Amino acid sequence: MASEADLPRLVELINSAYAIETFLEGTRTNREEVAASLEKGRIVVVEADGAVVATIYAEVRGGRGYLGMLAVDPAQQGKGLARRVMEAAEEHLRGLGCTGVDIRVLSLRPELPPVYRRFGYVETGTEEFCYNRTFRDGAQGHCIVMSKAL
Repeated sequence: MASEADLPRLVELINSAYAIETFLEGTRTNREEVAASLEKGRIVVVEADGAVVATIYAEVRGGRGYLGMLAVDPAQQGKGLARRVMEAAEEHLRGLGCTGVDIRVLSLRPELPPVYRRFGYVETGTEEFCYNRTFRDGAQGHCIVMSKAL
């Protein structure tokens, strides 16, 4: 689990992993937002050679868990780290009594639902745009809600 001491590296890792989202203004997160996440939930990390290489936010919401902000160091992608950190986060939520888990995926990232399907998630609905950033250059999108039983 991440601690406040990890904040600079977490922010750097998350922003580098989400740099692909050029259709949104600004960076994915900042120190204040990540610190606030640590107050509401946990940030699960995978380390390699003393460095954080993958991370995901986990929060209990009622009897269900919520996972968000999955990030893998771009230089480490394709090595199974996303699966590893997701499984660790799901186990954490299971240990807290959660019976299911939900994620939200931005519709402008069509490559992501198939990845999460391989992790056992299924689409369960949609929501209005669910992030605290604005679209750039007229882009529009919504969030796809995906869920999994624990």
